[in-house]
Amino acid sequence: MSRYATTDLHGCLHTFRRLVEDELRLTLTDELYLLGDYVNKGPDSKGVLDYLMHLQASGYQVHCLRGNHDQALIDDARHRKRWAWLGLPGRQPTLRSFDVRRASDIPPHYLAWLENLPYEIELPDFVLVHAGYDFALPPNEMRRDYLTMLNTKKFVLDPSRLAGKRLLHGHVPRPAAQVRTQAAKRPGALGLDSGCVYRHNATFATLTALNLDTWELTQVPNCEPAYPIGRR
Repeated sequence: MSRYATTDLHGCLHTFRRLVEDELRLTLTDELYLLGDYVNKGPDSKGVLDYLMHLQASGYQVHCLRGNHDQALIDDARHRKRWAWLGLPGRQPTLRSFDVRRASDIPPHYLAWLENLPYEIELPDFVLVHAGYDFALPPNEMRRDYLTMLNTKKFVLDPSRLAGKRLLHGHVPRPAAQVRTQAAKRPGALGLDSGCVYRHNATFATLTALNLDTWELTQVPNCEPAYPIGRR
C-alpha cells in the first residue's frame, strides 16, 4: 500500500488522469488524498468530479477535502453570496463543462458530493487541510474556523496544536521547483499546490503528488488541450 496526496486540480482532468493512471498507477490498496479545489479556472470541472466519483465507486481509496473554490461553487448554486465567485471569465469554464448557464442548474448529485466534503482529514502522522489554520485561536476554535481553513494564505505553524503531526495543504500556488526544494527538507508544513492550472507559466503548470511515507514527489506537467486562462 502507498499513500499519496495532491491538490488544486481546478478542472485539469487530463493531467490528473495522467498522474493517477500513468505515474502513480494507483491500485485498490493505495490511498489517495486530495486537498480541495476540484473546480473553477480550468477546462473540465465536471470531468474532474465525474472521475473522482468514478474512482470512489470503483473501490479506490480516494479521500477528498473541501477547497475554497468548491465552497464558492456550492454557495453560488445555493444563492448564498458570502463568497465572491471569481467573475464571469473565471466561472464560465465551469458552467460550460456542465452545459448550464447558472450554478444552480448543476445536477444535484454534484452539489451534494461537494457539500459532503470534510474540511480536514487527520492521519496518524499528518493533518490535511486546504489552506491552513489560525494557530493563534484557542485549540477548540482553531479547527472549526472554516473560513481560515479554506482561505488563509499565510500562517505561523504551531506543531503542538497538531500533536506533532505534519501539516499538508494546498491553496497558494508555488513554483514546482520550490515545492521540490521544500519537500526535500521534510518540513512541519508543506504546500503542495504547484499551480497546475496556470498553463502559460512555465514555473507553475504542474500537478504535484507527495508519497506520504517516502516523501518522494511525482510532478506531472499540465497536459490539457488549450484553454484560456491568465498568467499567475
